[in-house]
Amino acid sequence: MLDLSNYNPNSVGNPDNNIFGLPTTEADARLVILPVPWEVTVSYNAGTARAPEHVLNASLQVDLFDPEIKDAWKEGFYMRPVDKKVLTKSDYLRKEAELYINYISHGEIVAENKFMCKSLKEINAGSLFLNSWVYDQTKELMNNGKLVGLLGGDHSTPFGYIKAIAEKYPDFAILQIDAHCDLRDAYEGFTYSHASIMFNVLREIDAVKKIVQVGIRDFCDEELEVVQKSEGRVVTYFDKIIKERQYEGETWKSIVDEIVALLPDHVFISFDIDGLDPKLCPNTGTPVPGGFESEQIFYMMKKLHQSGKKIIGFDLNEVGVSNNEWDENVAARILYKLCSLIIATNPA
Repeated sequence: MLDLSNYNPNSVGNPDNNIFGLPTTEADARLVILPVPWEVTVSYNAGTARAPEHVLNASLQVDLFDPEIKDAWKEGFYMRPVDKKVLTKSDYLRKEAELYINYISHGEIVAENKFMCKSLKEINAGSLFLNSWVYDQTKELMNNGKLVGLLGGDHSTPFGYIKAIAEKYPDFAILQIDAHCDLRDAYEGFTYSHASIMFNVLREIDAVKKIVQVGIRDFCDEELEVVQKSEGRVVTYFDKIIKERQYEGETWKSIVDEIVALLPDHVFISFDIDGLDPKLCPNTGTPVPGGFESEQIFYMMKKLHQSGKKIIGFDLNEVGVSNNEWDENVAARILYKLCSLIIATNPA
C-alpha cells in the first residue's frame, strides 16, 4: 500500500522521488512504466533512446491535479531505472545502422559488401534481442499484477510488449496515434524496423483483431496496399481526410465518436509522438507537417474513458530530446494522461 501520509501533491516535485515526483516504489505501484532506451533502426534523427531519462526529469513539472481523472496517481505510478546495458547495445548498433543506411541510400548492393552483410545480420539479431527483453520484462510485470506502460525509444520498442499482452487478451485492438502507418515490410532490410512495427503485429500477433490508425500523413504505396487488403483489420484515419471533414462542417466530436465506436472492449494505445503537430515535438525522429494539438488527443482519451472500454496497455515513443526540454515536457504530460487513463479504465 502506497503511504502518502507525508506527501504533499501541491509542493515542488522532489527529484529524489520517482516519476512525476511521486514517492512510489515498484512494490507499491499499481502501474509500472518500462523505459526502453533503443533507437537502432531510426531512419532520420536520433536521440529518442535517451528520452526516458529526460521525460523523467521533465515529469517533476507536471501538476498532479486532473479535473477529468482525479487522483489516479494515488494508486501509484513507478518508472523502472533505464537499463544501461540495453542503451549501450543500442548505441553500438545505431552506429552500425547509420553506416548501413548511408550505404544503401546511395544504391549500393548489400550482398556485394561483406561488412554490410555482417552489419545487417547484427542489427536484426539486436532487434530480436530487444523484442525478447521487452517481452520478458512486461510479462513479468503483468504476472505480478501490474498495469504496464512502455516509454521508448523508437516505435519498434513495444513489439515484445504487444506480444506479451496478447497472451492475456486474445482479442483486442490497437489505437495507433502516428504520422506514419509503420506498415512497411522489413524497411531498409531491418526486419523489426520502427517503420515495420504494425506490419509485424499483423503478421505475428493474431490477438490484434484491429488496428485503428489516427493522424497518418506520411506513407507509401506499399503501406496503402496493406491497409486496402486488410479486410478491415486496419482502419486508417488520414490526417488530410480528418481535416477535410472538419473543413466541410464535421466536428472533431463526431469523428472521435466514430473512431471509438470501431474499437472493441479492450484497447492498447500505441502513441508515436510525431502524431502531434511538430511544433509540439520538433525533435522527434521523423517530424511531419500537420498533426494534432495535444488537447485533441486528450479529448479522444476522455471519450474512450466515457465509452467504458478498457485500456489494457500503452506505449509512448519517438520522443526527441532537446536543449530547452520542450519535447520532453510535452511527452511528460502525455505520459501522465496515459497513466491516469489506464488506471481509470481498470478499477481496482
